[in-house]
Amino acid sequence: MKIRYTISLLFLTIAVQLFAQDKVWSLKDCMYYALENSDKLIISRADIDDARLARRDAILDAFTPEISAGTYAYTNFGRSVDPETNTYVSTTSFNNGYSVSAGITLFNGFQAVNNVKISKTSLLMGVENERKITNELCLAVMEAYYNVVYYNALAEILKSQVETAQKVTVAATKKEELGQISYAEVVQSEAILAQTEYQFLEAYNAYESSLMTLLDLMLWNEDYDLLVDMSLVESELYPAIVTDVEDILRRAQNYDPSLAIARAELQNAKTQLKTAKWRFSPSLSFNTGWSTSYYTYPGDKDYVAAPFGNQFRNNSGEYIQLTMSIPIYSQLSRFSNLKRRKNELTRVSARYNKVKSELKIAVTAALRDRDGSYAAFRQADKMSQVQQEAWDLDKKRFEQGLISALEYRTASDNYLKAKAERLGALFKYYIKNSVVQYYNGTDYINQL
Repeated sequence: MKIRYTISLLFLTIAVQLFAQDKVWSLKDCMYYALENSDKLIISRADIDDARLARRDAILDAFTPEISAGTYAYTNFGRSVDPETNTYVSTTSFNNGYSVSAGITLFNGFQAVNNVKISKTSLLMGVENERKITNELCLAVMEAYYNVVYYNALAEILKSQVETAQKVTVAATKKEELGQISYAEVVQSEAILAQTEYQFLEAYNAYESSLMTLLDLMLWNEDYDLLVDMSLVESELYPAIVTDVEDILRRAQNYDPSLAIARAELQNAKTQLKTAKWRFSPSLSFNTGWSTSYYTYPGDKDYVAAPFGNQFRNNSGEYIQLTMSIPIYSQLSRFSNLKRRKNELTRVSARYNKVKSELKIAVTAALRDRDGSYAAFRQADKMSQVQQEAWDLDKKRFEQGLISALEYRTASDNYLKAKAERLGALFKYYIKNSVVQYYNGTDYINQL
């Protein structure tokens, strides 16, 4: 029975592996795989967990007391003070004590409250940084994925050109044998064939390189090859309805993680400056506690100690303490800290304004690039249609012997080149439009 179960499990494992090897990976699949294996995201999530712990600690430090308990026991073999008579004795003594204390800071220049605010903002920064890393990785995967598809299609187009060039060369050789054309035209056809084969190899090498880039971004660690979905469906090619720069900029300012991080840094710098100013004010703390003790003289045979329970009750005591600390002189550390916080606020403010300005430039450029790539694609699409019609006509004319092989080869090259340019323009538009959608408030992975 165990052997039969083992064999069944083996067949199931093989079936799963074969299914995984035959799986065609879409762009979204590649994005998810890259996000699951990203080292940067693993580090970012650990940083977020630390930020959550820091926020919890700041809240507990601000609103809960610190409580501690302790005990001690020691034997004194020399001179000591009698706890009951408060006189010196020279007999060996044994002392045992217990205590519980609690303390809370009532006021320390709002430092505890400001720490809560800072920790909350730091947690937000960690979340935004994770989202920034996620979108940057998804965009990189998208570009690499489209490059793989493009260069694969380009290689297929050039492969067709090679086949056409081979046909032209064969036809030219036969015509040269029949004396219809000169040997120079045959050599020219062979040169064009060699050039086309070279271009095909270049496109195939570019495909291999782009596939390796995609695998590196995904941190691919499977024992089978990645099969990329080459049959991309053309989606809506018209620009988005929202084209106003100010409208998208307002959305981007509320959504972009880089600006959100810069805004949080600015908020933290302002809070830390307030904390530095309040450090010149007095601090107030409250403490309370309880303690008791037990003692005996084992070295004095005539001494009879009171029972432990009686001493535990009788020797107990409580205290309440209210402490105010007034800063007078601390080697100018408070002044230095205040100056550093002011300088930090100046730096962070400048950095925030820089990020905000760069975001406006990026949004403007994204809209311009999207509309420009859309116009370029429409033109490439029109050119591709015209070249296809021209190639269809020239193909019939070549079959009827009305044009030369060289003219037919030129028409074929123009048509296939137009197809490649159309495909490149299409993928460029996809990427540029995705960037606009991102600034408009949609993560890259949610656009698919």
